[in-house]
Amino acid sequence: MKRGLVLEGGGMRGLFSEGFIDVMQEEGITVDGMIGVSAGALFGCNFKSHQVGRGLRYNTRFKDDPRYMGWRSFITTGNFVNAQFAYHTMPMELDVFDIPAFEADPTEFYLACTDIKTGKPVYQQIDHVEDSTLEWFRATGSMPIASTPVEIDGMKLLDGGLVDCIPLQHFQEIGYERNIVILTRPKGYQKTPNKYKWLFKMWYPNYPQVAECMARRHEMYNAQLQYIEEQAEKGNVLVIYPDHPLEIGRIELDEPKLRAIYQHGREKAQSMLEDVKRFLAE
Repeated sequence: MKRGLVLEGGGMRGLFSEGFIDVMQEEGITVDGMIGVSAGALFGCNFKSHQVGRGLRYNTRFKDDPRYMGWRSFITTGNFVNAQFAYHTMPMELDVFDIPAFEADPTEFYLACTDIKTGKPVYQQIDHVEDSTLEWFRATGSMPIASTPVEIDGMKLLDGGLVDCIPLQHFQEIGYERNIVILTRPKGYQKTPNKYKWLFKMWYPNYPQVAECMARRHEMYNAQLQYIEEQAEKGNVLVIYPDHPLEIGRIELDEPKLRAIYQHGREKAQSMLEDVKRFLAE
């Protein structure tokens, strides 16, 4: 039976997930594979590269650097998070992503994107890292409107959370039967309809599927939450929730908030260590 780790996105709320999996690393807890969406993949990859605290470190280090993210980048490049600096310069030169460790670790790593031409999810396994594969990370983290679509293999890709916020079912379909699912919303949360779907129609006139995805996103997300609860009742899933709403914006870089979200993830992991170990051992 293959054991998996499923990581929801949510921008800087993903630091909660990083705090949790950092404790797992420190305790020597492993899984057979993991899948992340958006921030879930961007922070989660550090689990496979064995770099505890890296996501918190580079976000606090570059929070005031105009090369990293901000309106200047958005106006000049169309990307609020600067594509070259954040996804190439920083991980390859400044806060170096440990590629040898990532490639040597046997944990299978997947991420999810959205093909805006078809409105369908695209799942990609990443087993090696070079300049071209870093574009997959940029794609899964590219929020609509705040980012330009990423072109890979003839597809135009954006954030996977448009069509598959919590890809548990996909992971089960490819053989991961027992999964830890880390969410970035507290238990009981329900997503409401997006009030600005008209904006997506205006912003992507050639890709009407984007607006359709946003119009249905709350239904998809809430159905996934229900499915996760059903799988938890059957004993197939251990669900990790924050204890309270994570009061931070998706692209917020207030350092005390970043550290608080990360610390909450660590404290949650420490309180659930025995549950995690027991679940993975059963």
